[in-house]
Amino acid sequence: MTRVSLPKVLADLGGTLFEPAAGEPQRVGEVGEVGDLVIYDAAEKPEIPPGAVVLAVGVHDPDEMVSMLGNIGSAAAVVVRAPAGAKVRGAAERAGVVLLVAAADVPWMQLAERLQAALGGGGLSAMDAETLGGLPAGDLFALANAIAAQLDAPVTIEDRESRLLAFSDGQLGLDQSRVETVLGRQVPERYLDVLARHGVFDELFGSDRPVDVDPGLPGLPPGLMPRAAIAVRAGDEVLGSIWAAVHEPLSAERSAALTDAAKLAALHLLRVRAGSDVHRRLRAGLLSTALEGGAGGRAALDRLGLAGGPVVVLALALLEDGASSVVAETRREAERQRLSDGFAMYLAGVHPRSAVALVEQVVYGLLPVGDEVAEPEDRAAGIARTFLGRLGTSGEAVLAVGPCAHRFTELAAARSRAGRVLRVLRARGKGGVVARFSEVHADVVILEARDAAVAQGDVPTGAIALLQAYDERHHSNLVATLAAWLDALGEVNTAAETVHIHPNTFRYRLRRVSEVGRIDLTDSEQRFAAMLQLRVLRG
Repeated sequence: MTRVSLPKVLADLGGTLFEPAAGEPQRVGEVGEVGDLVIYDAAEKPEIPPGAVVLAVGVHDPDEMVSMLGNIGSAAAVVVRAPAGAKVRGAAERAGVVLLVAAADVPWMQLAERLQAALGGGGLSAMDAETLGGLPAGDLFALANAIAAQLDAPVTIEDRESRLLAFSDGQLGLDQSRVETVLGRQVPERYLDVLARHGVFDELFGSDRPVDVDPGLPGLPPGLMPRAAIAVRAGDEVLGSIWAAVHEPLSAERSAALTDAAKLAALHLLRVRAGSDVHRRLRAGLLSTALEGGAGGRAALDRLGLAGGPVVVLALALLEDGASSVVAETRREAERQRLSDGFAMYLAGVHPRSAVALVEQVVYGLLPVGDEVAEPEDRAAGIARTFLGRLGTSGEAVLAVGPCAHRFTELAAARSRAGRVLRVLRARGKGGVVARFSEVHADVVILEARDAAVAQGDVPTGAIALLQAYDERHHSNLVATLAAWLDALGEVNTAAETVHIHPNTFRYRLRRVSEVGRIDLTDSEQRFAAMLQLRVLRG
């Protein structure tokens, strides 16, 4: 574990995430350095490693805080959510720790991620005992079985978007919805629509108690068992939910057990997500460094296990949908990460040493190809098409195949070329498409010429400018006539059909194009200049 001083951690994070309420950060720096990030579990209270930073998730009551501060050993700092009164500050002073109060609007997950990065990116410790509530930390399947045993009912643990994270034993033949959920790793959309329409999710995520779900809601198929569900939250942040298939309403004892289980599940989910985020950040950093092709490129490839052989660069992205709200962007980011995870799993099946990471809203993949592969880009394109074909969101995603890089110094150029292809595919707005540079070269040139024209403030001149001015004054269509004729390579009948007019009418308009625009349509240079302006300056 990398060790850093607490003052440096606080300086790196600034004052936006939390503020000190008690203790002296500089004193911690004198005594020792901090390195472990720990989630406090009131149920276990095991030994806490010296110098740890403790996240007091779910601890709100002042008496609970005082009790916690008496059980944290030689921790360096404790982060709480609720304001710290004099009694709590006094307990922190007696414990010799720095008490930090987290900002009310910052989710625990974000705090954990930022702290973990500032502490050096090490793993999130669960009291340094690798257990939470007596179960292996982060083992959601063990947790699901433990909850099922307490409730005497099979359960599932799902994320905020109703994707299946884990399930207990005893699911086989339960009912149609549960079987489909387990097999598809996602609650079917048609069930989600019904639950949302009847306000089930509003009730679920708005409460900290179990919610009974009626299987007879209009729109649900017959034969479903009743459900008892509870949101899993860390403070105000909803992490997911637990769903139990029950034969009868939960008793008071089992309802309390499910409520306690949700608190424990929050600790496990935080552990899983924090560990996953560290791994993703590490791979994203290495892959990004490798793609830059600089001095650290070779070392990054070594750590990714990709040095010494040719690789093809792949770039995968979602089409833009125009949504700009915070909620919409949060969903898009979650979808990008899901896309990245799916692509990583698929490429790992193709080649175990492939590397995938989400970098600046684009999912990049490095696919190793043997020297014996005659057409590595063709092979990569085939793999990419198969992946998009299997993808549920293939209509919203596009995939660019970059050139094969035989040396690490070629990776930056390969990434650039893949990015240029990706830009063309996204500009076209049609999902489910895979392309190589050679297939979209002309479009790349036009887009980049358009960039240069915009940067220099270029506007149409000559014939195009004259025709545009005439069209604006007379509400005519001479520019469209010229564009259709050029696109049809001078074939009048084809061009006339494109703009939905009679060929004779089109010929008349074409003569007006020549007269008004003062352009000789028999001159190849003038035709090319007009076509170039139409493509570049008119979009």
